[in-house]
Amino acid sequence: MTRPVIIAGNWKMHKTIGEATQFIETLKNGIKNSTCRICIAPPFTAISACAKASKGTRITIGAQNMSDIDEGAYTGEISACMLKEAGAQFVILGHSERRWHFGETDEHIHHKLKRAILEEVPAILCIGENEKDREDGRSAKVLKKQLDGCLTGLTHEELENLVVAYEPVWAIGTGKTATGEIAQETHEIIREHISENWDASLAENLPILYGGSVKPSNIESLLNQSDIDGALIGGASLDVEAFTTMVQR
Repeated sequence: MTRPVIIAGNWKMHKTIGEATQFIETLKNGIKNSTCRICIAPPFTAISACAKASKGTRITIGAQNMSDIDEGAYTGEISACMLKEAGAQFVILGHSERRWHFGETDEHIHHKLKRAILEEVPAILCIGENEKDREDGRSAKVLKKQLDGCLTGLTHEELENLVVAYEPVWAIGTGKTATGEIAQETHEIIREHISENWDASLAENLPILYGGSVKPSNIESLLNQSDIDGALIGGASLDVEAFTTMVQR
């Protein structure tokens, strides 16, 4: 089965509502010939405006995070139903910055993923190793541990809408990028682990994205690899011209 090409932009804590809307309006005019799945995760405040601006286009708007609780006295949190009402159609979970800065564990991410599945919000699950793990030859061990911790107990049926994003921590915002060959080797490890611990059909159909200083100059070498199905783009997704270039496929 041919897996979809997914190009996703994670804006992190950037862009006001006005800036976000203008970006979407400009992007719409440049993607008429694109056939890939285009996903944008703006800040929470801009989700509704971006969803309205992108209605009827190939652009799907999502969220950068969500709570594992449906409602309650949890100051500063936001629930899946709130995100859906605002127009979010997917959510990014387990991003390395959530792990570093906010102490999210695999167990916590697992609970968030279960909530996303329950509320029928497709998730992009992020996993990745740091530079020391790679230097010590522990990349595969770390990635498998993260997959096991986040996906434990979930069935093939529950994971059918899952997207995995491999984001080497040593390449995020550093300008460093895994070569196509290095990224392919890692994506193959991820797919094989899913096949061995869940089933081959799920693994074969699972889109796996690469994230880590992806930009117009290196995206082709990454997407030419057999197990790389798209990209989760940070900094370069903030530039509408650069992002438009990368989704022209």
